[in-house]
Formats: sequence, C-alpha cells, structure tokens
Amino acid sequence: MKLLKKLPLLALLAILTFSCTTDSIDEKADALVENLVVPPTKTIEIEILELINNHRLSLGLNPLADLNIVKSVAYSHTDYMVDKNEVSHDNFYTRSNYLKSKAGAKKVSENVAYGYSSAESVVNAWIRSDGHRATIEGDFSNFNISAEKSDNGKWYFTNIFIKK
Repeated sequence: MKLLKKLPLLALLAILTFSCTTDSIDEKADALVENLVVPPTKTIEIEILELINNHRLSLGLNPLADLNIVKSVAYSHTDYMVDKNEVSHDNFYTRSNYLKSKAGAKKVSENVAYGYSSAESVVNAWIRSDGHRATIEGDFSNFNISAEKSDNGKWYFTNIFIKK
C-alpha cells in the first residue's frame, strides 16, 4: 500500500530525469513555427467561425474576433495532422507558447476534429462534447480555424482560441 502512495512521486521523478532540455524544446518549437503562412480562407472555415459565434451569442457571451496569427498556427497543425493521417493535439504547448509570445495570448485552447463533412456537423459534434463545448464557451477574445482536406477527401480541423 505504501508503494502505491509513492508511485506518483516515482513517476514524476522518472519524467524529470528523462525529459528533454529546454534547448531542444526551443529548437523544436522554432522548427514548427518558423514557416507559418496564412492560407486563403475557405467557405467551411467562415461557416464554422460564424456558427461558433452564433452559439456564443445565444448564451449571452461575447463574439470572438478572428486573428490571422491564430489561423496560421492552426493551419500548421492541421497540415501536420493531414501529413500524419491522424487527429491529435501533438505539440500543443509549442503552439500555445508561440501564441503567448507572438500574439500576446494569456490563455490558449484548441479543438481538433477529423472526418466531418460540413461546418454544422463539426460544430455540433464539438458542442455535444463537454470538453469541446467548454472551450467554445470559454473566456476567450480571439480565435480562428483551419480546415484542410487530405488526399482521401477527409477534412481535418484545428480551431484555436486565445484570451488576450
């Protein structure tokens, strides 16, 4: 029983012992965000942003303003997911730290999705999920979205929210 109480401490010690140095983390972050671009906005992306803001307004919440730097970071992640052919939050802290540094964000969150074919279907799925809905309804000031189709015709989505 005493071993079970010490297990979390041992796990933390192992993580700290084998973690990367801050230099390698910074190098990886730089590599992921050095070539950011703002792609042209797609109709599905505009629809998603409008649906999210309409949902927020229906609850008496402030609408969120879009921000190009958020779109460029979202696009870099969506492109990454398409390349890997899987939905993920990989490298979220890199995106978050970049937006805190370059966009003045105090708080960052994101929703990702895969396979939905319309703005309504992806937003409805996020709203039905407690965690995703909490992000959509959270205390944020700006957001943006990237929606990209893979070679097999499936949509991938990254929706990033920030509080300035």
